[in-house]
Amino acid sequence: MHLVQLLLPLFDSHGQRFDRQLYADTRAELLERFGGLTAYTRAPASGVWEPDDGRQPPVHDELVVYEVMADTLEGPWWQAYRRTLEARFRQDSLVVRAHEVLLL
Repeated sequence: MHLVQLLLPLFDSHGQRFDRQLYADTRAELLERFGGLTAYTRAPASGVWEPDDGRQPPVHDELVVYEVMADTLEGPWWQAYRRTLEARFRQDSLVVRAHEVLLL
C-alpha cells in the first residue's frame, strides 16, 4: 500500500489566495480515481526554503495537504498529474511524494 501526499499552495506568487474551485476540482479527481481522500485544510502547513541562487531571501509558503491511499504506485500517472497541478496552481514545482505503508 502507498500513501501519496500532495502539497498544495494556498497563495500564488503575488500573495493572492487561490480560488476554492481549484481544490474542489483536485478533490473530485482524486476521489474518482482512488475512492477516498484525506485533506488537511484547517491548519495549513507552513513551509520555507532557500532559493537556489542563495542571494534571495527565504521563500515562505502556506500549504494544504491532500492524501490518498493506493494499492500500486503508478509513477508515470503521478508525474503527469503533478504537471497538471503545477499548471493549475501556477507553480514552477509542486511536491507530490509517496510513502510505502504497512497496514496493521
